[in-house]
Amino acid sequence: MDISRVSALVTGGAGGLGEATVRRLTAAGAAVIIADLDDGRGKALADELGGRVEYVHTDVLDEGDVNGAVAAATALAPLGIAVSAHGGGEGASRVVGRDGSPASFEQFQWYVNLFLNGTFNVLRLSAAAMARNEAGPDGGRGVIVNTASIAAFEGQVGQTAYSAAKGGVVGLTLPAARDLTKVGVRVMAIAPGTFFTPAFRMEREEAEQRWGAAVPFPNRMGSPAEYAALVQHIAENDYLNGEVIRLDGALRFQPK
Repeated sequence: MDISRVSALVTGGAGGLGEATVRRLTAAGAAVIIADLDDGRGKALADELGGRVEYVHTDVLDEGDVNGAVAAATALAPLGIAVSAHGGGEGASRVVGRDGSPASFEQFQWYVNLFLNGTFNVLRLSAAAMARNEAGPDGGRGVIVNTASIAAFEGQVGQTAYSAAKGGVVGLTLPAARDLTKVGVRVMAIAPGTFFTPAFRMEREEAEQRWGAAVPFPNRMGSPAEYAALVQHIAENDYLNGEVIRLDGALRFQPK
C-alpha cells in the first residue's frame, strides 16, 4: 500500500495511541480523519497538522456517526486504512466482590459495547467503503487495524469485563479477515502491553515506577509512537493479514 495515496480513519484519534497514529500516518502522506468525541482536542490536533487532516465528532456505537466519518475520509482520498484506537474506562470489579455482591452487569455491557461492538461497527462500515476502491496489483483495497490488549490473554483480577471485550477483538480478527478476502481488505489487530498515555493522568516518571519495572525488555512502558509505527508497517506490508501482534516488551500479566 502506498499510504500517500489513501485516506485513513482513526477512532480515538484525539489522544493516546490514536493521536500518535494520526501523526504517523499524516507524516507518511495520508489524508486522515480524526474520529473522536473530544471536540476540543480533536479540532486542535487537526488545526495543528493542517493539510488533509480533519476532525469528525464520532461515537463509534452510532452508525450515522461512523458513516459520516467514513464519508469524510473518502471525500479526501480512497479510504485505505481504518484504525480502531478508541478507549475509555469504567473501573474494575471482581465477579463477586469482597462484600459478596455480584459484579455490575451494566459495567460489563459498557466494556463490551465500547471495545467490541464499537470496533465491529467501525470495521464493517469501513470495509464496505474499502470494497468500492479500485484494487491494487495484488487485489488489495485496504486494511483495518483493531486494538486488542494482552489482557485478552492474561486478564488480571478485576478485569473480566475489559478482558472479555478485548478477547472478542482477538477472536474477531481471523474470521473477519477470511470474510473480506473476496474484496481484498485485510484485518489485523495489535495487542499492546502497558503503554503510557494520557489515560494514566500522572507524570511518566511516576507511571514508570509503578508499571514500567514489570516489563522484561525494554524495561519500560511502551510509547504511543511505537504503536503508531506498527500500524504503519501493517499498512505497508501487504502480507500481514488475520493476525494479532503482541506489542509488549515480553510482558506477561500476573494475576494482580
